[in-house]
Amino acid sequence: QVQLVESGGGLVQAGGSLRLSCVASGSRFSINTMGWYRQTPGNQRELVATITDNGITNYADSVKGRFTISRDNAKNTAKNTVYLQMDSLKPEDTAVYYCNIKVTLIALNTWGKGTLVTVSS
Repeated sequence: QVQLVESGGGLVQAGGSLRLSCVASGSRFSINTMGWYRQTPGNQRELVATITDNGITNYADSVKGRFTISRDNAKNTAKNTVYLQMDSLKPEDTAVYYCNIKVTLIALNTWGKGTLVTVSS
């Protein structure tokens, strides 16, 4: 059973930085895509950034140039970590941030429990 453990959320002032981490463990297969999404009350979950197993990244326009996604791939498939470095944070970045992984081979799409990021003005 794949488990995702997120960390790094918190309260920060506008202009500050935070780094989110998500450790994915228990996958028997290579994790194709890892990513971060966010959600605010009353709104749909939206893409923040994703990264594939060969390093291709994709960012929402609203975070380009401010956020950086990266990942560490374990030599075996047991543990993978994805990071989201968030700089120049704005109050509108306030949301619950969710880690997501996709394993194409078995059509697996798994979410973490979320971590709250609050940016004060």
